[in-house]
Amino acid sequence: MTPASLIRILLVDDHAIVREGYRALLAKQPDLEVVAEAAEGAQAYRQFKQCTPDLVITDLSLPGAGGLELIRRIKQRCAEAKILVFSMHQNPGFAVQAGRAGALGYVTKSSPPEMLLRAIRDVHAGRPVLSPDIAQALALEKLGGSHLALESLTIREFEILRLLVEARTPDDIARTLNISPKTVCNCHYLIKRKLGVASDIELTRLAIRLNVIDLLELSGDGGSVTTTAR
Repeated sequence: MTPASLIRILLVDDHAIVREGYRALLAKQPDLEVVAEAAEGAQAYRQFKQCTPDLVITDLSLPGAGGLELIRRIKQRCAEAKILVFSMHQNPGFAVQAGRAGALGYVTKSSPPEMLLRAIRDVHAGRPVLSPDIAQALALEKLGGSHLALESLTIREFEILRLLVEARTPDDIARTLNISPKTVCNCHYLIKRKLGVASDIELTRLAIRLNVIDLLELSGDGGSVTTTAR
């Protein structure tokens, strides 16, 4: 019989070696157990339905429909689901979007292991959590009066932006997110208007500046940064 105090975890990250490291860390904790793993969103959603974990730990950068879409789908299926984002992205705009999607915590991968373990228990208990670097970045943004450009986007628009700057076609994006190509094109227009850019080149430059993507990710995919929706 599973102890009542045991926190059953679904771990989602597209790098197997990274998952192995997390699993080893969590295995040392008597109250934590990884009951399922996934490398991408669709697989993670299936595992969530099958295993009904107490907590989901997910990265945002996942193949296909990203982590934000996964969070949205999980929360749509189970409003009480507890979700912690564990991500390399240190831009506070990502934390804002993750919170909108339904995540209760956001911890960066540069945080010490103790921060992750504390965040797991806090989120499971229903307490919101931000790692100190993200909390500080959010505070500085507000104190400085600067506008979080990414905050103006909806969750769906944010995911479409991420896929657009990966050089994905509107048809491909539509299939990935289960929406129509027309919706993708309309969102593409709205994204550019909200972010104050006139062209796809400007949009890509802004995405790089806001750390939505970086040049290493783009070169690693081996593709050019070209979008076809207008």
